[in-house]
Amino acid sequence: MTVLIDPPMWPAHDTLWSHLVSDTSLEELHEFAEHHHLPPRSFDRDHYDVPAARFNELVEGGASPVTANELVRRLIRSGLRVTAKQRKRRPHSE
Repeated sequence: MTVLIDPPMWPAHDTLWSHLVSDTSLEELHEFAEHHHLPPRSFDRDHYDVPAARFNELVEGGASPVTANELVRRLIRSGLRVTAKQRKRRPHSE
C-alpha cells in the first residue's frame, strides 16, 4: 500500500492544500480516504485535495510524505494520472 501526500502548498479558500494519491490503485486511495473521513467531494479524478490542517494526521495515519514533483512522477508511472487535457474533455466523476 502506497498512499502519497505532498506538502501543503496549493492556496485556495484561505488555506494551503496537499494532494493525496495512490501509486497503486484508485480503490486503495478511496479506502484510505474513507478510513480517514475525507469527504468524497474532495476527490478530483486522480487525487484528493487535503487542507493543511489534516496533513500531519494523514502522515501519522500512513500516508508517505513526498515532494510535489515526486508525487506527480509516481502518479504518472502508475498510469493513474489524469492530464489537464483529459480534465477538459471529461466531466468531473470518480
